[in-house]
Amino acid sequence: MKNIFLTLLSLLCYQMNAQEKLDLSYYLPQDVSYDQNISTPEEVLGYVPGEWHVSHDLLASYMRILANESPRISLENRGTTYEGRPLILMTITSEANHQNLEKIREEHLSLTRENSDNLDTGEMPIVVYQGFSIHGNEPSGSNAALLAAYYLAAAQGPGIDDLLSNTVILFDPSFNPDGLQRFASWVNTNKSENLVSDPQDREYAETWPGGRTNHYWFDMNRDWLPAQLPESNARIETFHKWHPNILTDHHEMGSNSSFFFQPGIPSRTHPLTPQMNQDLTREIGTYHAAALDEIGSFYYTEEDYDDFYYGKGSTFPDINGSIGILFEQGSSRGHVQETDNGLLTFPFTVRNQFTTALSTLEAANNMRQKILNFQREFYDNARDSAGKGGYVFGSSKDANKAYHLAEILKKQQIEIHQITEDFETDGKEFTKGTAYIVPKNQRQHRLVEAMFEKRITFEDSLFYDISAWSFPLAFNLDFDENVNMRYAGEKVETLQKPAVTAPVQSDYAYLMEWNDYYTPKILNKVLEKGLRARVAMQPITGANKTYDYGTIMIPVQNQELDAAELHEFLSEIATDANVSIEAANTGLTKGITLGSNQLRAVKPQKVAMIVGDGITPYDAGEIWHLFDQRYEMQLVKLDTRNFSRADLSSYTDIILPNSWGNALGKQETDKLKDWVRSGGTLIGYKNAARWFDNNDFMDIEFIENEVKPENVTFEDARDFRGAQGIGGAIFNAKLDRSHPVNFGYKNDELALFRDTTIFIKADSVSYNNPIQYTEEPLLSGYISNPNLELIANTVPFKKAGMGRGNVILFTDNTNFRAFWFGTNKLLMNAIFFGDEM
Repeated sequence: MKNIFLTLLSLLCYQMNAQEKLDLSYYLPQDVSYDQNISTPEEVLGYVPGEWHVSHDLLASYMRILANESPRISLENRGTTYEGRPLILMTITSEANHQNLEKIREEHLSLTRENSDNLDTGEMPIVVYQGFSIHGNEPSGSNAALLAAYYLAAAQGPGIDDLLSNTVILFDPSFNPDGLQRFASWVNTNKSENLVSDPQDREYAETWPGGRTNHYWFDMNRDWLPAQLPESNARIETFHKWHPNILTDHHEMGSNSSFFFQPGIPSRTHPLTPQMNQDLTREIGTYHAAALDEIGSFYYTEEDYDDFYYGKGSTFPDINGSIGILFEQGSSRGHVQETDNGLLTFPFTVRNQFTTALSTLEAANNMRQKILNFQREFYDNARDSAGKGGYVFGSSKDANKAYHLAEILKKQQIEIHQITEDFETDGKEFTKGTAYIVPKNQRQHRLVEAMFEKRITFEDSLFYDISAWSFPLAFNLDFDENVNMRYAGEKVETLQKPAVTAPVQSDYAYLMEWNDYYTPKILNKVLEKGLRARVAMQPITGANKTYDYGTIMIPVQNQELDAAELHEFLSEIATDANVSIEAANTGLTKGITLGSNQLRAVKPQKVAMIVGDGITPYDAGEIWHLFDQRYEMQLVKLDTRNFSRADLSSYTDIILPNSWGNALGKQETDKLKDWVRSGGTLIGYKNAARWFDNNDFMDIEFIENEVKPENVTFEDARDFRGAQGIGGAIFNAKLDRSHPVNFGYKNDELALFRDTTIFIKADSVSYNNPIQYTEEPLLSGYISNPNLELIANTVPFKKAGMGRGNVILFTDNTNFRAFWFGTNKLLMNAIFFGDEM
């Protein structure tokens, strides 16, 4: 009853007076004194945290000032975001620890290594990584970081001295600088002097794509495992440099919610996570509960979220011998908003985040030896459970893709080896220079297992995120999980990109097989240069080699460059992209000759993508990133707000990413139809299937899940409906490799990532089904039995003609989170070879 009274008092006394002047006493513990030589946030920012949303530039400036003023703090810049903002990290501990920091780090890392039993954890500091606001429009975390950093720098007394003596704090005040800056600009620009709490006010309705994401509209809290973004790379490097014992991840959720801290729903914890991890998380939670009780804030735990996908900030530590802790604060989404719980003010949300940041440190200090011992035991048990032999992955036709998976493994401190010789196992060929072996007996054994596993049985049928992410499948690489280590060469210490030999000069033609990941980059540069190129619709057999479907032929004669200039240009771009281009000195080849009509001209492409209201930012951002960062291709972003006024005549292709509702009205739809009929290629993803069918772009026969609930209670109704969705699983499809959409794939099957229940019946004409799910397609992940029956033999790809143009549909995301390298080629094939489909 006392706690309920305090909570109501808090709501009435502060939230009802949202316009009253703030001061630091609202946040800071008052039972300690503060060093007057340390600048307060207000002295630097010009306001008390919570009165305005801090921009990243001011946040970083304040952290630099604290580092200059306090001997407890050092600051490093670990790189920049795509928009050039610094990725700063503060190390906060006692002055004595700072003098001995490298030795502390090395001793701490020794807990993860063999023969660590002689280390006395009773004398070792605990390491805590505190991170804030990985979603930019969940800003209470980064704003609380201002207060937490000040407290740790300025607080005086035996309590703080004891804490800092026993703790090394890795303090990351903004996981997402670009998103935080974007959101702060929005809410501050729309703030009224007399605060408006109506949820319909413009302040609470940020424009597309919103501040949640980074520059390329990625949800960075899904990138801890694949590590494809610069912000993630900085975090992962810090994590493995220190192996922190606790990592905190401060988020926000719906405005009508209270405050959540982990553990999540127990049945949704990944089986590879030790039970002790959850037990310790639960014990740490008692400190959060006590701290929130003291200030009268409501909270809940173990009723939401999960610890399944290891690519999230609160789950990634769990497979690395650490403890990840998710905090979710009901969001004000601005400065003050009306909610079911009364007025929710921004300062109130900041205070809860600040309070749990301190309760985490209190728990870490009090549970220090227990948590340090857990880390040591985690790695001891991992070594004991490691099997013999190793995993092997690679592609004899695509060294670059294999290299990029090896690159991820190296980032995650996983031991890998080159292979010593070519060999074959289970019908798969692995060639030296294009394949790697990962030994099972290594320190990171559990992480390797988590990244490579295929799992199709689960305790629960609901997932907060995806249920499958097997990296060899994501990269479409040949893979075997039980290879003899006699094929393993020296351990790879420094990973080198695949080396290619520049082509010898030809006076006739050059040939480039289409298998390598970066061939689209090469082809685009060739076409941008004004050079002619052709694509082979059938294999070409030369004197010593057969070139597969999709091989690109670049003739020497009648080009913009003479023979020597062409050779120099092709050598330069081939070396830059690590792609093999070979000289051909005769057109008299077997299969088809180089002058055959089965070598079709490839035209330069000018591609646009529809973005804006109604379009899923994640899906659009993945495509933008693919073009801009991987293939160095220009992509014009056409906003739905201005689409009716846009001149489409110069575009060869327009991409419609996944969307909700009607992103385009009737006028814009008719305009798009006219453009297609005039020769354009429209490429749609996922929900575009319904839109194509409803607006007569394509006739589609959908197969619907009509399962009815039986013996399902009202309480379980939501779970029943949720179990019929596909949150993210991997399915096997068979390929017709002669079809242009599949050019560049050397195998007859392909793993596809799917997070939709859009099932399309196969065409009665077999060659119209170049990609088709198999009879038993599930490779990894959860799918309900009714949906598993429905998906069998359906098609995730469909193509239709419209006038002189083409309409192409992918029901699945071929560009998922920038790490699904294995299906990126499908989109590039649709763009370059759409007219040949």
